[in-house]
Amino acid sequence: MHKAYKFRLYPTKEQQGVINKIIGSCRYVYNYFLHKKSETYKASKKTLTYNQCAADLKELKQELTWLKDVDSVALQQSLRDLETS
Repeated sequence: MHKAYKFRLYPTKEQQGVINKIIGSCRYVYNYFLHKKSETYKASKKTLTYNQCAADLKELKQELTWLKDVDSVALQQSLRDLETS
């Protein structure tokens, strides 16, 4: 038998802003690398691996400084989600 608990969260305005920033950044990273993977596949019929995308994420964070404000684990998880999809 499995038990489950449901919780309702009431974040403050500041916390809502942080959550929205994390969600938006993850969505950007996911879509950016999805586009990059599809373009690479169209050009060379090869796909990018998670490790290649993770290395490129470091370079992307250097270009887009607003990605540095977000937790890196969340961004890496969006890359893992892209890899499994």
